[in-house]
Amino acid sequence: MPTFCAPDGTRLAYRTAGDGDPLLCIPGGPTDSRYLGDLGGLSRHRRLILLDPRGTGGSAVPEDPSSYRCDRLVDDVEALREHLGLARTDLLGHSAGANVAMGYAARYPGAVDRLVLVGPSTRAVGIEVTGETRLELARLRKDEPWFPAAFAALEAVSAGTGGDWEALTPFFCGRWDRAAREHHAAGLPVNRAAVAGFGADGAFTPQATRTALAAFGAPVLLLTGEFDLNSPPRSTAELAALFPGATLSVQPGAGHYPWVDDAGRFEAAVSAFLGQ
Repeated sequence: MPTFCAPDGTRLAYRTAGDGDPLLCIPGGPTDSRYLGDLGGLSRHRRLILLDPRGTGGSAVPEDPSSYRCDRLVDDVEALREHLGLARTDLLGHSAGANVAMGYAARYPGAVDRLVLVGPSTRAVGIEVTGETRLELARLRKDEPWFPAAFAALEAVSAGTGGDWEALTPFFCGRWDRAAREHHAAGLPVNRAAVAGFGADGAFTPQATRTALAAFGAPVLLLTGEFDLNSPPRSTAELAALFPGATLSVQPGAGHYPWVDDAGRFEAAVSAFLGQ
């Protein structure tokens, strides 16, 4: 895997897939970027640059654990852009990686041509997804065979009375088949320190980020799945409203990994946006 040096000296790794103009991709988790695959065939249109966040995949564990914070990861993305010799770039963030991507757009707006946020977490801008919103969305899956056990677990989690988090997994997938199970297992974070440190004190400055994004002039696409409990359409629409000219796309029948649920639809939507 190719590597580069972060500002603090940590050696970071990235994967590449496809040809064409580069698209820098930041995974969620934080976890190894392998679960992004080729983003449903998006590599047919772009050269995907898939970053492994520090402490995951091929990237080294940093000496300073505080560097796992979301705001600190922003400068890793800037170091990657400089390493690649790009004056400007298109940027994609998925899930928690969308917080890093928004932080990057806020700090380095002149370096971003187009911004794509897929199943975006909204912690960077202080938008809370309520338990009731998730329960309401989950009820759309009531005819699924796995629904009773999964919904009971969601009710317990939402009420703060415990609950089996693993039992919730089917809600994050448009279909709960063997491919979805394998993809879920491959994307699980293994560096618990990276996950814990991501949102540590000081990681997010919601009002400052909101102010910066309100002035962000580049095109923005926010794409989430119809059934995505992590990034419900309602909260993603609220996030879209913070940008001066964002496009909101809700992919029918999809969960938190829309390129897995319907690769063709996902590829068409994102490639059309990037081709504008």
